[in-house]
Amino acid sequence: MSWNTVKIKKGSLALAAGLLLLGTTAVQAQDAVEGKKIFDANCSACHSIETDVVGPALKDVHKRRDEAWIKKFVKNSTEMIQSGDPTAKEVFEKYGKVQMASFGGQLSDSDIDNVIAYVKEESEKPAAAAATPAADSGTEAEAAAAPKEVSFMELPPLVHITIALSGIIVLLIIATLIMLIRLFIPMLGDSIYDEDFRSSFAGRVLFLMRGDATVVTGKAKDEIHSNHDFDGIQEYDNDLPPWWKYMFYVSIVFAIGYMLHFHVFNSGLLQEQEYELEMQQAALFAASADNDPNAVTNFEVLTDAAALESGKSTFLTNCAACHGQEAQGTVGPNLTDEYWLHGGNVNDIFKTVKFGVPAKGMVPWQGKLSKDQILEVSSYILSLQGTNPANAKEPQGEKQ
Repeated sequence: MSWNTVKIKKGSLALAAGLLLLGTTAVQAQDAVEGKKIFDANCSACHSIETDVVGPALKDVHKRRDEAWIKKFVKNSTEMIQSGDPTAKEVFEKYGKVQMASFGGQLSDSDIDNVIAYVKEESEKPAAAAATPAADSGTEAEAAAAPKEVSFMELPPLVHITIALSGIIVLLIIATLIMLIRLFIPMLGDSIYDEDFRSSFAGRVLFLMRGDATVVTGKAKDEIHSNHDFDGIQEYDNDLPPWWKYMFYVSIVFAIGYMLHFHVFNSGLLQEQEYELEMQQAALFAASADNDPNAVTNFEVLTDAAALESGKSTFLTNCAACHGQEAQGTVGPNLTDEYWLHGGNVNDIFKTVKFGVPAKGMVPWQGKLSKDQILEVSSYILSLQGTNPANAKEPQGEKQ
């Protein structure tokens, strides 16, 4: 065999290997495309790639779980939980004990392989940039325009000097007053103990500084107020504490001002009036807010065939994963009987679909479906009343 022949064979092998790799990549890409369709139709109601919804986020799930386990769990999660599989039980407990719908009768092994291929592809995508450069520059401009907090030590030296001089002046004034008091008190002699001086403001301040607390507590005269007693209990004529009397005087002044403000000049709102005003403001705010679950709605059930067909399409795409293809109930409740957990008229169903019931695993659809789509699917659900599909779930809630 000549050297040229060996070269040709090696080149042929390399070419074949390259074509094989390219073909494999193309097949994987096609699998991911099919997997996305299956995911959107069956899984997106309860799962997301990046974040937890009803079930866990699926990013890198192929690295955390064996593919054979994933297939088995997708086909019949209930059976795995009941069999005591520790991983299945852990997922069931962690996500509010909401069982995943069983897809054994709907998805084949190849369908699940395609979904795994789609999850792999999405998991390997780099995270999106948090902000564009233009947004960054705008943020920097806003930060520059915002007032900056300055610590005391960063203030100009002139401010420090001014504050220090002010403190020195205050201290000098206090020291001067103390010196004057110490100078003039000895000159007064015993006259400071005269009742007239002690009862004056200056006398009270002086004796308070010398430790006499009667200006605050009042005098204890220890004199019997009257000759009557009750079982040996006698009443003394002592002063009320001055602090109590001052608070009483302040409360009288406050009461007069309160009466004039609220009942004479009517310049203030009473509690009932304030409550009514705030309720009116809240009602106006709620009326303008699209996301208020307590806002009153007055939708009518749609009955035309086109709207119901559109509602059916929306239901099969988004709701069937949890409620069944015929709304017979799987993870979610049966929607074809007369029993409802959250109200059975079109407005109740509209709100349940729009805002969801996260505590029970029902996701809010207001960010994914338009108002018209939610009304259409709500009307379609009501059109299924009494259809009695096979394998219907037991009634839940109250009869409507």
